[in-house]
Amino acid sequence: MDEQPGQPLDRRAELSEFLRTRRARLKPEDVGLPDYGRHRRVPGLRREELAQLAGVSVAYYTRLEQGNGRNVSAEVLDAIARALRLTDAEYAHLTHLAKPKQHKKKQPARPQQVRGALRQLLDTFEGVPAYVVGRRADILAWNRMAAAVFGDWSELPPQERNWARLVFLKPDYHDLFVDWEQKAIDIVCQLRMDAGCHPDDPRLSALVGELSVKSGDFRRLWATHDVKEKTHGEKRLRHPLVGDLALQFESFQVTGDSELALVTYHAEPGSASAEALRLLASWGTDATRAGTASPQ
Repeated sequence: MDEQPGQPLDRRAELSEFLRTRRARLKPEDVGLPDYGRHRRVPGLRREELAQLAGVSVAYYTRLEQGNGRNVSAEVLDAIARALRLTDAEYAHLTHLAKPKQHKKKQPARPQQVRGALRQLLDTFEGVPAYVVGRRADILAWNRMAAAVFGDWSELPPQERNWARLVFLKPDYHDLFVDWEQKAIDIVCQLRMDAGCHPDDPRLSALVGELSVKSGDFRRLWATHDVKEKTHGEKRLRHPLVGDLALQFESFQVTGDSELALVTYHAEPGSASAEALRLLASWGTDATRAGTASPQ
């Protein structure tokens, strides 16, 4: 689907495309159904096959896949999720799209804030790059080591402190991440989940519209409708000062605000990456000034 900057995301279209793409990735043999021929007009399962697996009528499932999720029961969603073999993150996304929370009065989204104590905590992490990220992949707070590794975000306008804009629109970040494609996928998956929870967020709609216009890679990945949560793993970086880094990351939900996450990075003790982080810490502001986020 094509979104225009600033326009609310179409929840019905999102639901329709999400179900269609999940169905398309399954083959009959994946779910124990016979495949009666090579020439199938649609990729993956047919609607009839999916309805059979979920135990609902074809007409009912067709209405749901056309974006009409009104009055759908939790039991039916559960059956469809099992038939589609959805992950926990995908099931949560489906629920947000099909059964949106009803708000009595539409309130403008409040700017996300990071408590002063949490900012102080970031500064106590000696040698550990750490930052706080919010909705839309906005970078809200960070410590000196994060600036040394990822670039000094304080030199960017506030609206540019956003992982999606950095990764898709800043060439330096394409060079920084060894597996740039995976980093890009992770960001798009998170934005998809945000879109399911906040389809009326004008800043999110504007971000999606801007990236869709400016980045072919973003358009390609956005069209997959993939969603997932990634709370830990490894990132390999190619830093302009210290070379290759292999860092483990952990993401922690901030107590009191489920839409904020504290993300930390560390290297295996005694490794070359640990020594590289130590060097960056000792260089202080010199390392920060050489970061990737400098204005171009």
